[in-house]
Amino acid sequence: MEKQHTTTENVMKGIFWSAMASTLWGFSGVIMQFVAKNEAVPTQWFISVRTLFAGILLLAIGSIHVGKHIFDVWKSKESIIRLFIYAIFGLAVNMSTFYVSIQEGNAATATILQYLAPIFIVLYGLIFMKKKPLKADVISFLLALVGVFLIITNGHIGELSVPLTAVIFGLLSAVSAAVYYSVPKPLSKENSPFVVLGWGTLIAGIGFNAYHPFWTDAPKITPGIVLGIGGVILVGTIFAFSAVLYSLKFAPSEVSSIVDAVEPVVTIILSMIVFHLIPTPIEALGAIIIIVSIYFLQRSHQKRDKEDSDIR
Repeated sequence: MEKQHTTTENVMKGIFWSAMASTLWGFSGVIMQFVAKNEAVPTQWFISVRTLFAGILLLAIGSIHVGKHIFDVWKSKESIIRLFIYAIFGLAVNMSTFYVSIQEGNAATATILQYLAPIFIVLYGLIFMKKKPLKADVISFLLALVGVFLIITNGHIGELSVPLTAVIFGLLSAVSAAVYYSVPKPLSKENSPFVVLGWGTLIAGIGFNAYHPFWTDAPKITPGIVLGIGGVILVGTIFAFSAVLYSLKFAPSEVSSIVDAVEPVVTIILSMIVFHLIPTPIEALGAIIIIVSIYFLQRSHQKRDKEDSDIR
């Protein structure tokens, strides 16, 4: 009984810290809307600052954990190629498209659209890896389409309640998030996740700054901008990622993933409080449908992976 209690207690700790990470990401989305809309910070400058300084901080933390092993990821050609794909097509594209989606629309819609990333991971497997689709894949995909339709049209065909630019960039952020989640997995098995994320973010930061250095055409620096960018880097990157890694000490990722839906819910609630964004009943229904469809999709794939593992 004591072992059972300990296991249950660990699972609950894992769920708590995973929920904390999702909550912090939800806060980060709202902070980004404040930076993008209230402070009108240009996309290129914001991304240059965020990626460069977040990358430096993450690598500093990684060096405390593993010392000189922070350079191990550069020892093979395969890992270097994977790292650059992750940095460019995952992190760089995701951070910029998500910010533009918020800038053109709002944090709640951008977060919900990015939440579709698992759909694109499954579609990649179906199209390029010829994986046999599960029944849950088809159902989840159709449900997600219905949810997106309700959110962006408010139920009125031919009329968008969200700017088309925000929708396009939100969907692009979901595609890049699929790359962000999938590509670095082999690297994270052999290296500290802080190191992998740190190098990826720093590479993205160097790339952005080569195109648009953060010291050129900078906006007028206000306390709001400093607090906003600091909040995104610390809350949405350092603290949230630390909470995710800590949660995995107590419970496996499939248990923690149950609370992934906390992020869009927190973002919607905070947007209602801070920005007085009140979703219509149709938009709220669309958000619920998307959250349920993604949860259903993730659980079905976790179940199949577990069954395949048991067979082996």
